[in-house]
Amino acid sequence: MNEVLEKIGELGLVPVVKIERSEDALSLGKSLIDGDLPIAEITFRTAAAEMAIRTLTQELPELLVGAGTVLSVEQVKKATSAGAQFIVSPGFNPEVVDYCVDNRITVTPGLNTPTQIEMALERGLEVVKFFPAEASGGLELLKAIAAPYSGIQFIPTGGISNENLSSYLSYSRVHACGGSWMVKTDLISAGRFDEITRLSREAVSTMLGFEFQHLGINEESRETALESASFLSNLFYFPVKEGTSSFFVGSGFEVTKSRFPGRNGHIAVSTNDLYRAGAYLKRKGVSILPETEKGEDSKLRAVHLDKEVSGFAIHLVQK
Repeated sequence: MNEVLEKIGELGLVPVVKIERSEDALSLGKSLIDGDLPIAEITFRTAAAEMAIRTLTQELPELLVGAGTVLSVEQVKKATSAGAQFIVSPGFNPEVVDYCVDNRITVTPGLNTPTQIEMALERGLEVVKFFPAEASGGLELLKAIAAPYSGIQFIPTGGISNENLSSYLSYSRVHACGGSWMVKTDLISAGRFDEITRLSREAVSTMLGFEFQHLGINEESRETALESASFLSNLFYFPVKEGTSSFFVGSGFEVTKSRFPGRNGHIAVSTNDLYRAGAYLKRKGVSILPETEKGEDSKLRAVHLDKEVSGFAIHLVQK
């Protein structure tokens, strides 16, 4: 998978933007970056699209910018000349797709049938757009048509909202989701970029689903760990369960039998997706400690971060 598609997968969300005035592009781009969502698909539904793409790619290099609703090879050329890094089309136009493939331009054509999936596979595409997602039959249809084709991922778009986002992203074949609810045209035209930032942050929060899991307390031995666990249990009537390396007290405490990362212990936070969470945290200047990665069947399950809070390490776990 190429670098652009990998980046889209890490971000998990693609804001689909219809912009009426190119002079609004810079403020829009900044609002998405401030909203922890540094990506925009600028649709060729208005005359402002080409200039908006040019402005964003020149002024905000940290923003991943693509072109959507691309219906012709001419529009592909305009978009890429303006700096677009990926092309999205509503349907499967063989002329557009073939031009992009021949010129090594990242393209995700829209489709919603097995026949179209086979057309994409024939051209070596690894990621396509599932459109219109909800109107076509939603996640149930996507699972049905995707089942026979293991070599392709999907970006559902159309009818995606903050309410159904998590359901789509929980399906392993969904590479990312596209939507316009956080970048509605009326918000852009009214200059309500603070609201776009708020909605973008809300969408990222929904996608990652961070929740407090438990507090870990470091002890030096099984004996001292059992003593601390028993104290908490007797005091608060929490049940104690012994594990290989620690005692769990109720659902909120873990008392370790030896020193884990963190001067005092760790704060465990769960997330919907460890890979996307790791990419998000890296953009925030926080990295995963490679030596703490624990996997089963090549799947990432738990990590520690390279920052501490008041002497407590941060332990990130997959829900």
